[in-house]
Amino acid sequence: MFTFSISLIALVLGFFIYGKFVEKVFGPEEKRVAPAVRKADGVDYIAMPTWKVFMIQFLNIAGTGPIFGAIMGMWFGPSAYLWIVLGCIFAGATHDYLSGMISMRKGGIGLPDIVGQYLGGSMRKIMLCFAVLLLILVGAVFVSAPASLINNMVVAEGGFDNLLVWICVIFVYYVIATMMPVDKIIGKIYPVFAVSLIFMALALMVVLFTKWPALPEVWDGLDNMGPAIGIQNPEPIFPALFITIACGAISGFHASQSPLMARCMKSEKLGLPVFYGSMITEGIVALIWATVSSWFFYAEGWREVCSPDVIAQFTGQTEKTVTQFFTAPKVVMTVCEGWLGLVGGILAILGVVAAPITSGDTALRSGRLIVADAFHIDQRPVVKRLMVSAPLFAAAIAILVWQMDNPDSFNTIWKYFGWANQTLSVFTLWAITVYLALKRKYFIITMIPAIFMTCVCASFLCVSKDAIGMPAEYGYTIGVAVAIICTVWFSVWYNKKFVTELRTNKYGERIR
Repeated sequence: MFTFSISLIALVLGFFIYGKFVEKVFGPEEKRVAPAVRKADGVDYIAMPTWKVFMIQFLNIAGTGPIFGAIMGMWFGPSAYLWIVLGCIFAGATHDYLSGMISMRKGGIGLPDIVGQYLGGSMRKIMLCFAVLLLILVGAVFVSAPASLINNMVVAEGGFDNLLVWICVIFVYYVIATMMPVDKIIGKIYPVFAVSLIFMALALMVVLFTKWPALPEVWDGLDNMGPAIGIQNPEPIFPALFITIACGAISGFHASQSPLMARCMKSEKLGLPVFYGSMITEGIVALIWATVSSWFFYAEGWREVCSPDVIAQFTGQTEKTVTQFFTAPKVVMTVCEGWLGLVGGILAILGVVAAPITSGDTALRSGRLIVADAFHIDQRPVVKRLMVSAPLFAAAIAILVWQMDNPDSFNTIWKYFGWANQTLSVFTLWAITVYLALKRKYFIITMIPAIFMTCVCASFLCVSKDAIGMPAEYGYTIGVAVAIICTVWFSVWYNKKFVTELRTNKYGERIR
């Protein structure tokens, strides 16, 4: 609990100290007319109250990410605390703030346009396809997962078993939310769900401090503790931990969501609480659930909150380890109901059902905006919104049909989603680094995270058993080599762009 307490203080201080520094580096201009005012269209560009923008941004980027990711990430041990704190302050919140502010400064442009402007037209096309595909994938995954959870809960209460009905209900909501103006549905229900997630996390934090359980601390060692809770042949901490915990530390998906709120903010000065602040809040949520997971598994807290029937059921299934039996959604439901009672059960349902649904609808909405921006399609007419959205819906439906025909397809899709998500952050961080360099600003704040995440993603693709699965020494070598190549590429560009300029006078003559 000492590591948890120190980490919590560090995240709060990170907002007030490093967040202010990052804001100073960017230099928001309070008098600049915001896109929400200058380009107001009543659909996507709508000025909304700051508190509401913050809540929507928080739920957009959170969903179940900081809950499920933190639970599974803590299986690696206390090293997860370091990644959540350092990753959130120096990488994730910085990534979210600067990508959102660049979007706002550029009139609310989407992520592919940001990448295209600073990494080149070819990269823009790659990013356009990559981002849209990822957003469709998110939309499809976040239909089937919550639909399955709802169906299981209904069946458990003696209701009818019909997964297809719940899939249709959720997808109909997606269509409506994607098409409607941002302030009509998203602006009204997202703040409620965001408050629920925050309240659930704070309530669990109070219980943690009340119990003050004896948990593994950082100074006890940073070795992989997976085998201690029955994980056979665990993935190496590097790079698997940095892929598993994404939303609680850094997530490329956030950069696709930030432009949604960049089109709704009234002033650039609001970027710090909205973009940087929402990521720090997400980091706190991840920190709480990581600690809950540590108590649940390493201190065998599951014996305290589980009913005798569940304990007997688990002990009777010797072929399943504790982490296989108590999946992340089951941990959420069990702990919330055990610690918070009826209210906790309701909050858990919101956390494992409503949260992914809200991530899915904004993912498809982001996809609509990205495609519309790419082809310069006005989104004020409903017909044109439908024209852009229809192919996205069709693609999501195709994935859903494939999932229903292949029961194991969800795991197949999800195992690559984490890598794709972090790869998206790599593109974003390098684009932001170029932007800061062009503006003669302190670009090292994003260059270091960009180099690190480049190494992480390249290494994971090489060494993970779910990917190429080559020997670690070869995979790490390739990961480092890719990071070095990207760094050299940037250094050559920077030298050509600026060092040569500095050695040239106003007449274009070389200065010795």
